[in-house]
Amino acid sequence: EQIRRKKREERLEKIRQNVQLKYAAKRKRCEEDEAKRLLQLSKEALSQGAGEDALDQLDHNEEELILAEYESDDEKKVVSGLEEDDDDDLEEEHVTKIYYCSRTHSQLSQFVREVQKSPFGKDTRLVTLGSRQNLCVNEEVRRLGALQLINDRCMEMQKNKHEKKSSEENEGKKRRVSRTVCPFYSFEQMQFLRDEVLVEVKDIEQLVSLGREAKACPYYGSRFAIPAAQLVVLPYQMLLHEPTRNAAGIKLKDQVVIIDEAHNLIDTITCIHSAEVSGSQLCCAHSQLSQYMERYRKRLKAKNLMYIKQILYLLEQFVAMLGGNVNQNPGCQAVSQTGTVLKSINDFLFQSQIDNINLFKLFGFVERYGGPASAVKTNKENQKVAGLQDFLLTLQQGSDKEAGTQSPPVEAEHDQLRAASPLMQIEGFLSALTNANQDGRVILNKQGTVAQSSLKFLLLNPAVHFAKVVEECRAVIIAGGTMQPVADFREQLLCCAGVDPARVVEFSCGDWTPVSCNMLWSLLQMDETGRILCNLCNVIPGGVVCFFPSYEYEKQVYGHWEKTGLLSRLAARKKIFQEPKKANQVEQVLVEYAKCIKRCSQTGGQMTGALLLSVVGGKMSEGINFSDDLGRCVIMVGMPYPNIKSPELQEKMTWLDKTMVREKGCIADDGNKQLSGPFILCFYPVDRQSHSPPEGLCKHRAPGPQVCTPCHLQQTAPVDQGEDPGESCLWISVC
Repeated sequence: EQIRRKKREERLEKIRQNVQLKYAAKRKRCEEDEAKRLLQLSKEALSQGAGEDALDQLDHNEEELILAEYESDDEKKVVSGLEEDDDDDLEEEHVTKIYYCSRTHSQLSQFVREVQKSPFGKDTRLVTLGSRQNLCVNEEVRRLGALQLINDRCMEMQKNKHEKKSSEENEGKKRRVSRTVCPFYSFEQMQFLRDEVLVEVKDIEQLVSLGREAKACPYYGSRFAIPAAQLVVLPYQMLLHEPTRNAAGIKLKDQVVIIDEAHNLIDTITCIHSAEVSGSQLCCAHSQLSQYMERYRKRLKAKNLMYIKQILYLLEQFVAMLGGNVNQNPGCQAVSQTGTVLKSINDFLFQSQIDNINLFKLFGFVERYGGPASAVKTNKENQKVAGLQDFLLTLQQGSDKEAGTQSPPVEAEHDQLRAASPLMQIEGFLSALTNANQDGRVILNKQGTVAQSSLKFLLLNPAVHFAKVVEECRAVIIAGGTMQPVADFREQLLCCAGVDPARVVEFSCGDWTPVSCNMLWSLLQMDETGRILCNLCNVIPGGVVCFFPSYEYEKQVYGHWEKTGLLSRLAARKKIFQEPKKANQVEQVLVEYAKCIKRCSQTGGQMTGALLLSVVGGKMSEGINFSDDLGRCVIMVGMPYPNIKSPELQEKMTWLDKTMVREKGCIADDGNKQLSGPFILCFYPVDRQSHSPPEGLCKHRAPGPQVCTPCHLQQTAPVDQGEDPGESCLWISVC
């Protein structure tokens, strides 16, 4: 054991020295580039005439808003004389490793704890990756709450740290405004944290505690440990998004990837690479960017000015496609023809007259400069808005006063957290437009006003983004408890990604039950469902979780029960909680739900617990601990069939019909009749909820779960998907 520990320490010391040399070389190179850039800027400043004296008197905050020259393609290599191989030589070698991915951080923590208890826990170098929202230890940043605001603030504090040295050099020339830097972003301390992570397996909570003790950032410290780690645990959103994957330093070449809980993998890829921008965001971005251009026109490089004008032109055309004008208030512009229109990418580009613009170069420009543009309100800064947003806010307030208009009221949630820059949404939409024409559609959703209207990119072919993962990896394992129907999953993700069918090996254990049940949205059915729930709540103690197909149907049923008195009967035995639509309210509802159950179990009386009304695929369907009394019974009401009249669903089904060639009534590889698209889209979420209750639900000290079904379900039941709703079902799993 001592020999093994000594070898491990020697290996860690060698790795640490290599990393230090690498970053020292990079820092030296960056300093040289910065010195050259500053020298060039000083020469240009001296060459300018005295006619720009007014602009020269800009304060430091405004000076920082002037963009450095954007270099696209191979221009940067020509100027600097650097080659890509320079970075490759300094990169640390990645050992062969396994990337384990799951949907939520709680699922990842459960997996890490199992590794710790296993015989391999002591000898495995494991690192856990996560979002800043979970790993940040800076309380000033954590208080912001929203993930986008946390990301923006973190990037801004890093920028302040990088600029600290140059500001100190110019301190004699101009007094600088004190700017906050993150005390946890220290290279030496993060290297120390990296070594501690590799020595012993730690989950997210332990990693955060270690970061606080070591005064080091767990978010970046864990990334430093990736090359030497043997097992990397991360959310699969981080793996599936290529820019995020590259930023984290994840190298998939010849590695093994395990994607657990992959039943909604297709939907996740589609959501990650789809984008939507509203008319109000387009007009807001145009207003901010045009004011910025007018303010700093004479100080901007010609190439930067060209890109800014191109972005403004794009925004004008996007608003015009929605039937509006960027020079008018989007909330006051009525749309003449409302409705939803789907267009191919090429048709959208031609009709909006932007087909002559290189979107790839333009996206690169926005990606570089479209990040956080302002500081976020904090107590230390006395809630002062700084930077570009401060300047734009001043102009906006001035224009509002001149026009005599008042801004519309904003929700309380938005009063507490300032929204991110609209350019972030524009950046995502521009990135989506660079997809191939056949892989997506642009949806024009025209509502009453331009502000309410939106442009949305819908990804039809998720395989194009998953193909990069499959091509690089040595092996990819897609696992889940509810992967049926596997044939459609294999065709949409693997075959469309160019994977040889001979390389795909399918393994399954147990069986599954296809069900021919649609939800009858009738008052009689609501009454029957309410009576069954009342009977169950009378005999089942503790917590009961009831899943509905959608938020809309849950609201409809709740209102009907309230009118008929069924809700009061339920409330007599169980306190009723509803799943909130806003993510920041979920934790509060769960805490109140748990307190109510604990109080009822201790005091006794007529009320025996709580009833939680949730939604299939919602915020409480996964990653929630419903152990013991928190979840004695789970109830599935109906089948969440998608809206067959939805334009998005119709376009998706049309694309599937073209790409997935199959004849009516054909037989799949496993001998079962192939299921139609709407049933597949329905069965993915409901199969997870009915056959595999939320994790933690069956982690009971009591005997194993029992299952009772009010209606008889047969495996050979036909699928009824006519226009008229078929029979409904109520699935109940009692633990």
